[in-house]
Amino acid sequence: METLRLRPWSDDDLPLLRAANTADMTTHLNGPESEQQVRDRHRRYLDLDPAEAKMFVVVDDESGPVGAVGYWTVEWHGEPAFETGWFVLPAAQGRGVASRALWLVIDDARRHPSGLRHLVAFPSVENAASNGVCRRAGFSLVGSVPGQFRGSELRSHEWALDLHPDHARLES
Repeated sequence: METLRLRPWSDDDLPLLRAANTADMTTHLNGPESEQQVRDRHRRYLDLDPAEAKMFVVVDDESGPVGAVGYWTVEWHGEPAFETGWFVLPAAQGRGVASRALWLVIDDARRHPSGLRHLVAFPSVENAASNGVCRRAGFSLVGSVPGQFRGSELRSHEWALDLHPDHARLES
C-alpha cells in the first residue's frame, strides 16, 4: 500500500486541476470547467487565507500527485464550520486514497486554531464513491439538500463530522 501525505497547493499544481477536469471526473459536478475557470480555481487555491481555508495536494510517495483535498470556512446550520472536498485521479481510484487523504485533512482541521466544531461535505446523491468516503471517515448523514453548482441544479447529500478533540474516530 502506498504512503500518502498532504502538501500545500503550489503554483506548480495547475496541471493537476487540468487532469481532473475531464467529463468522467466531473460527472457528479455538472461537467468540466473552461480553461479560464480552471486557471481561476488554481489562483483561488493559491490565494487562500490559511486562517479560513487550506488546499492540499495528495501525494503518493511512489507515483507523485494523485489528487487534492481541502477545507474552507462556510456557514452551516447558522454557525461557522469547515466544508471539505476532494478528488483522486483515475489511476489512483479504488485503493482507499480518498479515504486516507480525508483522514489526513480531518486531522489538520482538528488542529486548526479556529477551533470550529464541524467538518461538512456535500457530495452529489449519485456519487456513491464520495458518499462512501464520507461514511468510512465517520461522517454522519444529515440529509439531502438541493442546490446550484456550476450553474445547474445539483442535489447533494449533507454529511457532518464533529471535529471536537474528544470525539472518537470511527474507522471501518
